[in-house]
Amino acid sequence: MSRAFVKEDSSVPEEPLRRQPSGRPNYVTPSGLARLKASVERLTALRAELLGRKRPEEQRALDLQQAEIDLSYFETQLKRAQLVDNRGLKAGDVRFGALVAVRDQAGELKEYAIVGEDEADAAAGKLNWASPLAAALLGKKAGDRAVMGRLGGDLDLEIVSVRYPEK
Repeated sequence: MSRAFVKEDSSVPEEPLRRQPSGRPNYVTPSGLARLKASVERLTALRAELLGRKRPEEQRALDLQQAEIDLSYFETQLKRAQLVDNRGLKAGDVRFGALVAVRDQAGELKEYAIVGEDEADAAAGKLNWASPLAAALLGKKAGDRAVMGRLGGDLDLEIVSVRYPEK
């Protein structure tokens, strides 16, 4: 077996991961804003805990550095947050915050929520508003078709319904 695919334990610590804001407006839903605030609170508490914890100095320093990097990112995102509260909206077209039911070429029905970048979770059907699929859906209404170009062939979706969460 090739050793190129085996992760070995090493005494060399990994570099902390740095997330960068996208540069696009940071639109957030009400739940997204609450999650940003909770992340800042959680990371602030973690940083305080790490400062007081007795651990091997090198690992403690790396954990603290990662917590500070993450805290800085979420504080920046919270400052940049632009709340878009479309709960209860009666519009028929797809906008930020919409819950969109679509049918694909195979007849499979799926539902997506159009959310902010830090809320996005493709596995849960939460699409970043700036993603290609969300961009194909935005502005459409029930009965319209949305086409998203992709390498394996276009994805053709029929918009079945558009609704907004209740307040």
